[in-house]
Amino acid sequence: MKAKHHGIGMTSQRTRGRMVERLREQGIRDEVVLTAMGEIPRHIFVDEALASRAYEDIALPLGYSQTISSPYIVARMCELARAGGALGKVLEIGTGCGYQAAILSRLATEVYSLERIAPLIDRARVLLLRELKIRNVRTKHADGQLGLPDAAPYDVIVLAAAATHIAQSLLDQLNVGGRMVLPKGTRTQHLCLIERNAHGFSETVLEEVKFVPLQPGLVQ
Repeated sequence: MKAKHHGIGMTSQRTRGRMVERLREQGIRDEVVLTAMGEIPRHIFVDEALASRAYEDIALPLGYSQTISSPYIVARMCELARAGGALGKVLEIGTGCGYQAAILSRLATEVYSLERIAPLIDRARVLLLRELKIRNVRTKHADGQLGLPDAAPYDVIVLAAAATHIAQSLLDQLNVGGRMVLPKGTRTQHLCLIERNAHGFSETVLEEVKFVPLQPGLVQ
């Protein structure tokens, strides 16, 4: 799969500007998130044949039955993750093409991103490191359902695939005062915000969404 900066040529910055304005109209209020969305070129993360559609508010296929989430969903999840404050250490489960990790790199001190499909993580590394020169994202070919205990605890955990339930092993890796943002459900899915305090966890169910399901195991 090819991905190049010149997918849309000189119009990409203007196109990103229009995308940011649309996100404002859709209710995204966090200016730090909006700035990050305006800075990261989404078209390099999709197949060259789809580059002209990269800034539309739609999910696009990545191959391997995976998708890149729509700009609104990425911005919404990042806004929920930030909750108006700076982020320290973030764990992302489901690197995919690396686009959301690139956005998170602008919002957090450290980002750990896990992907179970080897060809996707290999391509994401090229885009994040070589193309965009992002140095604060660490990618790993791993089963996201297990999280990454070695680097825990995290201020935020973001799942880019729909879980039917939240594994205790992931909850255990969340800092007190931390937040987990994830789609939850099977046929009907909702965006959920899990917050950890000194007494336990609280869950807020938000808007309906559609994500690929969270799968176990590794794909080489």
